[in-house]
Amino acid sequence: MKKRDYKKLAIDGLYIILGCMILAFAITAILKPNGLTTGGVTGFSFIIDKMFGINYTYIYYLVSTIILTITWIVFGKREGMKILLLSILFPSILVLFENLSIQFIENDTILASIYYGILGGAGCGLILKRGYSFGGTDTIAKMLHYKLFPFISISQILLGIDVVIIAVSGLIYDRNVALYGILTQIIFIKAIDLVLFGFGSKNVKIEIISNENDLIIEYILNSLKRGISSYEIQGGYTNIKRQKIACVCSPREAMLVKMFIAKIDSDAFVDVIPVVSVWGKGMGFESLLDESMVLPK
Repeated sequence: MKKRDYKKLAIDGLYIILGCMILAFAITAILKPNGLTTGGVTGFSFIIDKMFGINYTYIYYLVSTIILTITWIVFGKREGMKILLLSILFPSILVLFENLSIQFIENDTILASIYYGILGGAGCGLILKRGYSFGGTDTIAKMLHYKLFPFISISQILLGIDVVIIAVSGLIYDRNVALYGILTQIIFIKAIDLVLFGFGSKNVKIEIISNENDLIIEYILNSLKRGISSYEIQGGYTNIKRQKIACVCSPREAMLVKMFIAKIDSDAFVDVIPVVSVWGKGMGFESLLDESMVLPK
């Protein structure tokens, strides 16, 4: 058992260090030299750098520490420990790459936006793949959701925060920078999904057997705004009857569900099945009635 634990820690360490290095390289060698911006703590740090001339790497370090402290107070030690490592490691690697002064792409804003989105998203995806978090605006969105706006989903709050940061950067820099920032953010998210789920289906079916069904159902319905189905099953070995929850959602949402379940019931059983196509009402689903289709009378 200990061997498996040490092996997992080694793999986690490899993914985290590699992910941090790729993301730090993307920020220092592509994003910053080309005057681009993005959402999250990185985008906020660029704004403060531009306005007050304070090096953005130190701003990133300070903001990460503040978020970590607040997370520790609001959510407790367990949640705080999850982001402690990255709150220390990533800003340190970011400072190191900043001092190396590497420039990968110069004077090509579109190419820089695309490459940063790909590399930055890949680096972030490697870290998220091992279940770790940067403790950035995603953590802020989670706190706002649980403490102030329970009627708004975490993803909607997160999107709002990033849009505000990019919009402010447009005022500080110019309108084109904000538009490139939106392009970068879209590619960034797609790259994360690609690292997490590969070239798979855009929809998945997630099935859950847990002792905390009520909390899971509430999370899926209220936070993700997805519908669920539940039905009774019987174990072949134990002959015990239990409830299974099923939900069709995006791969990204399936990962959010998995992370939520890991916090409340580490003994739960979760399987994810790729879905070729979904017809019906729901975000990202295709309509049963194609407007271009002529139905027989």
